[in-house]
Amino acid sequence: MSDAKLQDVLSSLSEVYRQLNSIPPSPVPEAGCVKLNTNENPFALPAPVMQSALAALERQYLYPEYDNISLREAAAASYDLSMDQVIAGNGSSELLSLIYRAFLGPGDSAAMLSPGFAYNRKLAQLQGARLLEIKWGETCLLPIHKLLFGPAKEAKFILLANPNNPTGTFVPIADIESLVAQSDRLIVLDEAYVDFAPDSALRLIDRYSNLLILRTFSKSYAAAGIRVGLGFGHPEVIGRLRNIQNLFNMNVIGQAVGVSILAHRDAYDENHRHIKYERERVKFALSQLGFSVTPSHTNFLLARVPAGRDGPWWQTSLKRKKILVTVLPDDGLEDCIRVSIGTKPQMDAFLAAVEDILGAQTSRSSAV
Repeated sequence: MSDAKLQDVLSSLSEVYRQLNSIPPSPVPEAGCVKLNTNENPFALPAPVMQSALAALERQYLYPEYDNISLREAAAASYDLSMDQVIAGNGSSELLSLIYRAFLGPGDSAAMLSPGFAYNRKLAQLQGARLLEIKWGETCLLPIHKLLFGPAKEAKFILLANPNNPTGTFVPIADIESLVAQSDRLIVLDEAYVDFAPDSALRLIDRYSNLLILRTFSKSYAAAGIRVGLGFGHPEVIGRLRNIQNLFNMNVIGQAVGVSILAHRDAYDENHRHIKYERERVKFALSQLGFSVTPSHTNFLLARVPAGRDGPWWQTSLKRKKILVTVLPDDGLEDCIRVSIGTKPQMDAFLAAVEDILGAQTSRSSAV
């Protein structure tokens, strides 16, 4: 295609989509890297869940079940809800995008507690809407007054995550309820990491029609690559979101694995205990090495690096040792890295790499 033809094609894009650059090629991680940058749960599926996935492959020639009925029924039974209070999606990210499509048009706004899930910025941009980012207080208390009466008062909905990504912090459910009870707007609560936390807001669903809770099986149920997400809310809200989903939005493996996970949630107890133990072990070790680590209720740690270097420097230094971690673009987090919690050997490799880097810095300082 000539350049002139390409420009004609690109000029036909809608105004909003013309503002987005094409995505550059993604670098492929080197073989043998320890991947601690995307908060995955790196353990095998329990045997019965794996068996359900293999059995689903034998039905690959069939379309998936329409409207995810069996998965929604299983979720309703597991969480003591009615089926019309449940929506199932191709990961919770699909459900989040449905919310933006359903509630926002050009010129509208949504509010998000910041730092938060960066993907929300793109979702708002795609709707021609604004994302108002409301800063958490320094004590990580829920800024209810700001969300209700500050710049966010015109927002169509309010997004918050509990526990929060990327900080790992958790706020009491009583604070969440206070916000929901005082607001006449939709409150979207992302509970992606709730299985590592002390409490959940799910019991509030029957009390408040303006609360919508999102869950995913990517973090605590080791199914990130299978893409299973759930949403819980008032039947009228859920029904309208289901009405705009893609046809056959989930595949047969995702549907089968989701149902099986719900039937075998107790098979993940040891997995969750391990991650919580390793989280605290690594937190203590990093603290001893000069990092300032935020207490976490997730499967990751946010760590402020020792003085003298910033987060990107540490990310690059660790990558040279084949350890992948994340840095954050948010204001105030430039000196931080986010580290997923994996297996004990993975975390030992990470800590050994950190010690090597610090040792090399000390040696260079001594030589000067």
